Amino acid sequence: MADQMRVLVICGSLRKGSYNAALTRALPALAPPGMKLITAPSIATFPLYNADVQEATGFPAPANELADAVRTADGVLFVSPEYNWSMPGVLKNAIDWVSRIKDQPFEGKPVAIQSCSTGILGGARMQYHWRMSMTFLKAFIFGTPEVFVSQAQNKFDKDTLELKDQTTKDMVKMQLAAFAKFIAKVK
Repeated sequence: MADQMRVLVICGSLRKGSYNAALTRALPALAPPGMKLITAPSIATFPLYNADVQEATGFPAPANELADAVRTADGVLFVSPEYNWSMPGVLKNAIDWVSRIKDQPFEGKPVAIQSCSTGILGGARMQYHWRMSMTFLKAFIFGTPEVFVSQAQNKFDKDTLELKDQTTKDMVKMQLAAFAKFIAKVK
């Protein structure tokens, strides 16, 4: 049997009741056969990026852990909300730390994005800014189909946060299957 395709999942939200975290929990049931989704190390404990800190003490352990996880994955899937028309600070900070590590792990790595929002655009502006960062880091950015879960409060069970919207499930399945083909093509 061929090795499973390992996809690291990085959630850009720290909120306990996050729709984005709920979406990450729904992903394994929606993934194509042969794709194993791996939860990324937490980005919650990264210190704010500061080159003086990097020079004085090196890279913090969480940054090294995330960099190692990115390196060993066949692809990386980000699932993130939109804050103030952009990426959440915690996600941008993690990307900033990891991007400065020797042999920058996002370079040449297949990456994809999903987002949930209670608004009508579903995190589209955040995805645009994420794509700019990933382009600079020379990642291989997956294009379409895209996943924007708009009005997420209507697509997840309000008590359990289980994804209940079939159209969203179908779109996520379609994206994950296409992402698997993309990873295989660029490897």
